Amino acid sequence: MKRSARRRIKATVSYDGTGYRGFQLQPNGPTIQSVMEEALTDLLQEPVRLRPAGRTDAGVHARGQVVDFSDSGRRSLDAVVRGGNALLPPEIRILSAVEVPPSFDAGRHAKSKEYRYFLYIAPVASPFFARYAWHLEKPVDLGAMTTVREIFRAGIEAETVPGLVSLVIAGSGFLRHMVRNVVGTLVDIGRGKTPPDRMRELLRLRDRTLAGPNAPPHGLFLWEVAYGIPEVPVPPGE
Repeated sequence: MKRSARRRIKATVSYDGTGYRGFQLQPNGPTIQSVMEEALTDLLQEPVRLRPAGRTDAGVHARGQVVDFSDSGRRSLDAVVRGGNALLPPEIRILSAVEVPPSFDAGRHAKSKEYRYFLYIAPVASPFFARYAWHLEKPVDLGAMTTVREIFRAGIEAETVPGLVSLVIAGSGFLRHMVRNVVGTLVDIGRGKTPPDRMRELLRLRDRTLAGPNAPPHGLFLWEVAYGIPEVPVPPGE
């Protein structure tokens, strides 16, 4: 098979969103996209434009964001990873890069996205989780919060650190702020402020006025993006 004039790369990326105005390009501050595109453009010596699987908001993190972009293929994939990380700030890392068919689109071809929201439930906040978990001083009823898990494929997992809990929410697509909106409502349910049936009503009517306040962004991670049938990488030289 003859190689296309342009190579398309799928990259998996992790980042700490603290101090960034989200993933997508913004006119009034640094974003993950702007910093990555500048670094890759410098490395590859050609303009680079990233397409993400999801556009995370300001202050939101990612463990497994997926992006794709095209280049002329002059550098090896290993050089893209190593060279890109050498030029990026330490809070943004390219974990892997593979060549995929020219038709691949990280956003349109994603079958589902998994988000995890971290809560730290303890009388005193931990300095180690201040950037990555929403601190709740008083216990919440986790049992009440799981009564609606089948509606939006959600779950609650206790982490190995005492007091640290993650809310796992997966689906094929989410509206802007939807995950934080769901978490805020779940916490209100856990606090006894909102009946569990309110979540069913919220999701059925898609009416955010029924929901609790948005959970703060710093506890949210884009955890993983799934593509169903694995993409077949393009063999080098073909």
